[in-house]
Amino acid sequence: MVSHADHVTSKGIQRLHPSPGAKAALVCFPHAGGAAGYYRPFSAALSPDIDVLAVQYPGRQNRRTEPLAGTIDHLVDDSLEALEPWAHRPLSLFGHSMGAVVAYEVARRLTAAGSPPVTLVVSGRRAPGDERSDEVHLRDDDGLLAEVGRLGGTDMRVFESPDMRALLLPTLRADYQAVETYRHTEGPRLSCPVLALAGEADPVASPAEMRHWAARTSAQFDVRGFPGGHFYLADHSEAVTSVVRDHVIALTH
Repeated sequence: MVSHADHVTSKGIQRLHPSPGAKAALVCFPHAGGAAGYYRPFSAALSPDIDVLAVQYPGRQNRRTEPLAGTIDHLVDDSLEALEPWAHRPLSLFGHSMGAVVAYEVARRLTAAGSPPVTLVVSGRRAPGDERSDEVHLRDDDGLLAEVGRLGGTDMRVFESPDMRALLLPTLRADYQAVETYRHTEGPRLSCPVLALAGEADPVASPAEMRHWAARTSAQFDVRGFPGGHFYLADHSEAVTSVVRDHVIALTH
C-alpha cells in the first residue's frame, strides 16, 4: 500500500529518484559542505530497489536562505523534523564523514523513541568517542580550503570565483564547527546492525579506526574497505552501492 507520504516533498528531504514501490528506504546524510544533490548518482544506482531520501541541511541549495546549523544537535533536530512524513516506514540510515555522526545521533533518537532504524551504514568517520581535537573551523579561509583539498572529492577550481568562495566558505566553516565541537555522550548502544565503510587510504578514518564503531551497537557489525581516500565512494560507486544494496535489502522485511 502506498501512503500519502510517498508523494510528499519536503525542503529537508530530496527524493532524487522517487521509488514508492521500493523494498526499502535509505536516508542519506551528506558530508561537511555537502548537500542532498551529492547523492544523486547513489540514488540512481539504488533505484528502484531502494528509495533514497537525501537529507538537505539548512543553508544550501533549496534551503540556502535559511541560517546554517553550527552544531550536530541542530542538524539532528532538523533531520528528524524533515523525516516525520516517513515515520511510518522502516528506515535505514547512511552517512558519510560528518553525515555519519548525524546519522548515528538520529539513530539514537529513533531508537529511544521506540522506532530504531533497520540498519546504520557509516562511512569515512571515526566512531563516536574517538573524536580528535581538530580546529579546522578556526583557520582562515586558505587554511580551511587546504583541508578540503587534502581530503579530495572537491574540484578546487570552484573556489577561484570570489562569488563561489563567498557562497561556499560559510557553509564549510559551519559544518566543520558542528562536527569538530561534537562530543559523544554515553548511553545505551544501538539495537540495529551497523556496517562501517572506509577508504583504505583515508587519512582521517582508516578501516582499522572504523572498526571501533562495533562498540556502538549490540547487534551485528561489519566493516568493509575500498581502494581510495576519503571520497572513495565517488571513485568506486558501483562496488559501494552493491554492498549497500545487499546489506539493506537483506535486513528489510
